[in-house]
Amino acid sequence: MAEFNRDWEDPEMDDEMEEDVPTVTLTDEAGRTLTCTVEHTLEVEEQEYVLLLPIDSPIEIFAWEDEEDEDPILVDDDDEIDEIFPTAKVVLEEQNLVLKRTAVTLTVEGELPDFVDDEEFEDEEELEDEEYEEELQLLARFYHEEQEYAIYTPLDPFFIFARLDASGQPQLLSQEEFKKLEPMLPMLEDQLFDALD
Repeated sequence: MAEFNRDWEDPEMDDEMEEDVPTVTLTDEAGRTLTCTVEHTLEVEEQEYVLLLPIDSPIEIFAWEDEEDEDPILVDDDDEIDEIFPTAKVVLEEQNLVLKRTAVTLTVEGELPDFVDDEEFEDEEELEDEEYEEELQLLARFYHEEQEYAIYTPLDPFFIFARLDASGQPQLLSQEEFKKLEPMLPMLEDQLFDALD
């Protein structure tokens, strides 16, 4: 499974154009689903691939291992996510956002708050790492069993590269498929984004 995060400006589309964008549903091994729009299709060696964009906003949860850590660690362990999910859900509900346990990535349904530039933060330690400042927007912080967590949403579109099976349903790439396509990904990415320009 390959995911692309790259600067991209979504062109303004009227409601009629948005309705014409096809949608598909990805399903992972755990049975979780993720509804996406099909942004582009591409054929490689008689296999059709699609560039997908989740309808709801993707989020990522980070944690600090100890107080001295400057860089947060991405929480990607399913058991830990299951444990903190109820708390994160309540915290996001305060912003009228509905947290979902979707395939590939956690998502939230609802209107995201306006982006706040890091210069507007009173506490400069809110976003210490420049990489996170540029690529992620802080949505909320919370504690679970004395562990601090932070919820972010990517500022760049969260694209997912998948293949279509014989019935036209999107399938996440296996590790073997990803390794096979990995040398071609830079070229494929350029082609896909050129098509979106």
